[in-house]
Amino acid sequence: MIKFLDLQKINAQYAAELKQVAAEVIDSGWFLMGERLNGFETKLAHYIGAKHAIGVANGLDALRLILKAYIDLGFMKEGDEVIVPANTYIASVLAITDNRLTPVLVEPNPVSFNLDVDLIENHITSRTKAIMVVHLYGQVSWSEKLSALAKKYNLKVIEDNAQAIGAEWNGIKTGSLGDAAGFSFYPGKNLGALGDAGAVTTNDEALAKHVRTLGNYGSQKKYVNEFQGLNSRLDEIQAAFLEVKLKYIDAENQYRRQLASQYLNKIKNPKIQLPFPENTAFVHHENKEHVWHLFVIRSSEREKLQEYLTSNGIQTLIHYPTPPNKQLAYKEMNHLDYPITNDIHNQVLSLPISPVMTDAEINAVIEILNAFQG
Repeated sequence: MIKFLDLQKINAQYAAELKQVAAEVIDSGWFLMGERLNGFETKLAHYIGAKHAIGVANGLDALRLILKAYIDLGFMKEGDEVIVPANTYIASVLAITDNRLTPVLVEPNPVSFNLDVDLIENHITSRTKAIMVVHLYGQVSWSEKLSALAKKYNLKVIEDNAQAIGAEWNGIKTGSLGDAAGFSFYPGKNLGALGDAGAVTTNDEALAKHVRTLGNYGSQKKYVNEFQGLNSRLDEIQAAFLEVKLKYIDAENQYRRQLASQYLNKIKNPKIQLPFPENTAFVHHENKEHVWHLFVIRSSEREKLQEYLTSNGIQTLIHYPTPPNKQLAYKEMNHLDYPITNDIHNQVLSLPISPVMTDAEINAVIEILNAFQG
């Protein structure tokens, strides 16, 4: 079986370092808000090119805390609107509604799967306060037009950077393009912890201070609670693991690009639609606008294709079978129709791609895909 993602093999590469830092944290007797967290935050901020990085419990909390901080700081209020892609993972929308803000779903570009910037302006109202861009599957979602729209209407741009750490737009890394960004370090991410973990990055000092305070029960001083906060802290052992793995993220992302380049250049089956971004340079692995967290193809015969691949020993996943507005959690939005989003969710299939895939495995996947007849 060619695994979709072999986490044991990925982490085995760094097992000695991971075990060493785990022992150091255990021996230190300090497990929260210590030197390991400070060290990782400093290195993450430097890597991203942001002034501030704040470790939090997970990626959803990162986005929740950004929005909650903007409300507390007076930039937003309950009921205000946040534009968000209709085809994102539900966490993006949960962060908005959890703060009693209103998600305004906008269709993606059918080629890139990222938010269609040309559709944004028609959805801006007097209540719109932010645009949440999602760098979906690892591809940068950014443009000069997006920046201009945000400036024109005085909107915050929040990056959901759960899938794209290390991706760049004109030499600027995701996580430092907008006003603030939320990161997930879920174990399966390109930079994955050994448990749940997340972070916020920003150049806004007031926002950074408030996010940190909110994540610690709304407190800067023990037993003094200035705000109604959360318990959302990145613990020392996960910070230590992430600091180890951060050293290798660029090399791992580059290897992912090489694998993606092979898929893009060698898969020739007309029944399969490749994730061919608008910039055709993605067929060359030097392009840094994608870190290929996922390699997502489309097929009108997805179920047959997935069964065929499974029977041939290739594990695949569907990201994601049901869009947020069709989930029971959002019954009030079930009537809304987003044709492009529906097509994407009905046709996408994610192929194996990881920094530990071998040439033999990638070639086997390509050969089996090319032989699919439906």
